[in-house]
Amino acid sequence: MESDSKSAPKSERIVAQPIVAPLTRAAIFLVVTIKPGNENRATLRSFCGDLSGIFRAVEFRNIEAGLSCIMGFGSGAWDRLFGQPRPAELHPFREIRADARHAIATPGDLLFHIRARHMDLCFELATQIMARIGNAVTPVDEVHGFKNFDDRDLVGFVDGTENPRGEAVADAALIGQEDAAFTGGSYVMVQKYLHDMKGWNALPTEAQENIIGRKKLSDIELDASVKPTCSHSSLTTIEENGKEMKILRDNMPFGSAAQAEFGTYFIGYCRTPRTLEQMLENMFIGRPPGNYDRLLDYSRAVTGNLFFAPSATFLDSMGDD
Repeated sequence: MESDSKSAPKSERIVAQPIVAPLTRAAIFLVVTIKPGNENRATLRSFCGDLSGIFRAVEFRNIEAGLSCIMGFGSGAWDRLFGQPRPAELHPFREIRADARHAIATPGDLLFHIRARHMDLCFELATQIMARIGNAVTPVDEVHGFKNFDDRDLVGFVDGTENPRGEAVADAALIGQEDAAFTGGSYVMVQKYLHDMKGWNALPTEAQENIIGRKKLSDIELDASVKPTCSHSSLTTIEENGKEMKILRDNMPFGSAAQAEFGTYFIGYCRTPRTLEQMLENMFIGRPPGNYDRLLDYSRAVTGNLFFAPSATFLDSMGDD
């Protein structure tokens, strides 16, 4: 298609979406696909420019609730909506199969990651977003996440301990001059995992700790001399040229008591998808092959998407059409 994407003038200050905003107690993860037709494309481009205004109207109802919203685009959606230029490393989610383990790729054109201290703000913003774009999209997945006791996931371990902090957050999550047209953007990977809680809870605590690579109560990482190389923490530690490559996680537990469904919604932000993809390869295939993440014996991925979250400056520029 023709190049009708806009990039901010070099002299303009680029404002990122609130990727590095503080983590919250509640979140909604909303994934949709775009319906065919030029009218739906036009609706979505116009909405990009309007999102900040919709957000401010909802945020003002409880300014202290820490509401934030991040909008991401899949590879195909980017081509349909914006064309060239496109983020240098944006591509469809790369599916992985290894024996019974499967990092599945599922449909998804747009991601909305909505966070706040209280679910009412998240729900109101999601409702307003869908009221605006509902006729142009088809919902694929909607997950309402919550922070569990002591920031633990439903398997009982603290989640996100190794997140970068301070200035290191932006350095890990936001694109810099390596892709100058998309400075301030971020690659976003999401996966919805369902847990076999009956099988997991049947394991002794020591066996669970060896699978995760941390003490369950204290969250202290196991000593390298005893930590299995197939532990989750070992396989998700990525080094490049002697430097550990960080991502920003904002995972959330979710579930249904009536349906006995228990899960973790994984969401990771990074300035390059290579780090996220290497983590998945290590987990599902193994490092070396066969030395896979034993957590996957009790946790199954049922969705998988890669998105790009451009800067807020980019989104606002769509309102100038």
